[in-house]
Amino acid sequence: MAPKPKEKPKPSQSQASKPAIAVEDLFTTLNRHIQRSEYEQAVKVADQVLSIVSNDEDAIRCKIVALIKADSIDEALSTIESSRRLAIDFSFFKAYCFYRQNKLNEALTSLEGQEGSSAAMLLQSQILFRLGKLDASLDIYQKLQKSKIESLEINLIAGLLSAGRASEVQGVMEALRVKATSSFELAYNTACSLIERKKYSDAEQLLLSARRIGQETLMEDNLADDDIEVELAPITVQLAHVQQLLGHTQEAIEAYADIIKRNLADESSLAVASNNLVSLKGPKDVSDSLRKLDRLIEKGSGPQIFQLARGLDLKLSPKQREAIYANRALLLLHANRTD
Repeated sequence: MAPKPKEKPKPSQSQASKPAIAVEDLFTTLNRHIQRSEYEQAVKVADQVLSIVSNDEDAIRCKIVALIKADSIDEALSTIESSRRLAIDFSFFKAYCFYRQNKLNEALTSLEGQEGSSAAMLLQSQILFRLGKLDASLDIYQKLQKSKIESLEINLIAGLLSAGRASEVQGVMEALRVKATSSFELAYNTACSLIERKKYSDAEQLLLSARRIGQETLMEDNLADDDIEVELAPITVQLAHVQQLLGHTQEAIEAYADIIKRNLADESSLAVASNNLVSLKGPKDVSDSLRKLDRLIEKGSGPQIFQLARGLDLKLSPKQREAIYANRALLLLHANRTD
């Protein structure tokens, strides 16, 4: 958020001997850091403002948002907690932090009283989606259709796919009057619906279009080539999956191996590529396949001896997680590791 210009406060007696720092200058710097996505620097400047005006609402909001953007969720919650004495409603930010921590029931509780806000409704639908309450999540999306929320149709189509309602995608897109090629994300989600309907060749063509549109869009946003590859990694993996479904096994194996070799920063795409490659190889080279899957797993405590590595639990669908566990179990059987 762009902070509002601030008037220079009068220094207190204890501040009189210190060099005067104009609050409006600090806000100019703060805004510049936010515009450049320099969130850690933005937090430091917000703290400078708060050292002069301890209850400045804009500075506190900017600090919380910057901490969230910097993935410092615990610190964001701590800042919200320490600001309870102020008459500022941070319940939406608190709900989003709980959502990021996968504390979904706490997130829903924090959203109570925020139902009229489009942003709160969108967050609520995402929480319900993650809780597996897909119909309730989609109901909210449909209520939001009249709101001009950016990328709403992308999330709606993704929700239909996860709810096993791929057959409804075409009808919903016609009702929304949007084309699959209006964005690379929507083209990707629509292609996934075609895969569910076993229209593999159509899906392949749409995924190729999604990749082309994505490259053009992200280049216009001045993203570096490596960052573009990361953004488009899900499309690359899905293209390899379509090759696999079309029976082009060797092409699929080579595509998955290339994705793993490049070690893209997109963890979920790497996980899917590794799992699919292991699936294609079957009982061949069990040790290598186990190594690939073990990279996705970390030791857990309690009754669970292992679990998916941090972050993957939230990024993969239940179906994808099930496939990884099932393939690992099969490989362990092939390796005679029955325990």
